[in-house]
Amino acid sequence: MTARPLVGVYSSAKKADEYVRLPAVFSAPIRSDIVQEVHMNLNKNKRQPYAVSRYAGHQSSAESWGTGRAVSRIPRVPGGGTHRSGQGAFGNMCRGGRMFAPTRVWRRWHRRVNVNQRRTAAAAALAASALPALVMARGHRVERVAEVPLVVSAKTLASIDKTSKAVTLLKGLNAYDDIERVIESKKIRVGAGKARNRRYVQRTGPLVVYSDKGPFLKAFRNIPGIDLVNVAKLSVLDLAPGGHLGRFIIYTKDAFQALDNQFGTYKTASSVKKGFQLPKPLLTNADLGRIINSEEVQTHLREKRATRRIVRKKNPYRNFQFLVKLNPYAKTLKRQRLVAAMRAQKAKESLAEAKRKGVKTDKKKKVKQVRAKAFAKSLFA
Repeated sequence: MTARPLVGVYSSAKKADEYVRLPAVFSAPIRSDIVQEVHMNLNKNKRQPYAVSRYAGHQSSAESWGTGRAVSRIPRVPGGGTHRSGQGAFGNMCRGGRMFAPTRVWRRWHRRVNVNQRRTAAAAALAASALPALVMARGHRVERVAEVPLVVSAKTLASIDKTSKAVTLLKGLNAYDDIERVIESKKIRVGAGKARNRRYVQRTGPLVVYSDKGPFLKAFRNIPGIDLVNVAKLSVLDLAPGGHLGRFIIYTKDAFQALDNQFGTYKTASSVKKGFQLPKPLLTNADLGRIINSEEVQTHLREKRATRRIVRKKNPYRNFQFLVKLNPYAKTLKRQRLVAAMRAQKAKESLAEAKRKGVKTDKKKKVKQVRAKAFAKSLFA
């Protein structure tokens, strides 16, 4: 959703020739959920029915051999003298058999979408195309474009009758970077489609929206990635290919000004789409932080409740600090044990040193004396 009073009309990227009022449709709420749903259903209407032959897999006079012959009861091809005789037939597990649940041409291929839903989705897609962040997020290269949405003067387009002139105009508007992105993206399709007359795939480029036909239509249509559509026939399939919002759209001045007649404003209904009212945003102010912290809201809130802090119980055998809290003497006991261990280690080292030097000592007696002293000290510590 964008809201600006005026939009520039350009013939080159240097400076706007004039300014026109921004149509109200660009301030419509951006509903990606509606756009994706409508696009998914409308895109199904291009499908053509397909099915396997109703006789496929059943062009044999196979019959089951019945029971008692130690083979499965699947129908088997009659005859003899060939590999085919005796082979299973008809079943989807058999070679040459029919597929499981053979496809039929009377499948429900197409979907009907409510008119109002289609119009709401188109309005949301147009509103999204006016936000540079969404346009760039979709992958379009519009960093050097003067303004989004980009409006081109009618006089400039009237003189374009060759593709070379159209390319020159796009380069002058700094919009040719997006065409180069399309050209660089062309590659061979992954999958079987490459053998079915759709060998190459490429990214989607800008959409040119016009009001009146002219020689520029043939000039633009040969540029890779560019699509052209009349302002009276705008569809979600063109405005949001793949159901993704934010297509880069180039408008002619006449088409841009005709958007108010097509979609209407918040004061006047559309003169073309009967019964359609431009959807209004659920929030007129989307700054939720400002709303919540305002005096009008804060004065009606109840007082903050004092929350009682829940102390989590800890295991004193694993948590020494909690053990000290329960038994303060635990710190003294631990210190005594450490001191006794250090003394025992020192006595052991002194005995090992004396043994290395060849000094004879009564080991057991010495150890007993050290332990007795350590015990006595621990008692009176």
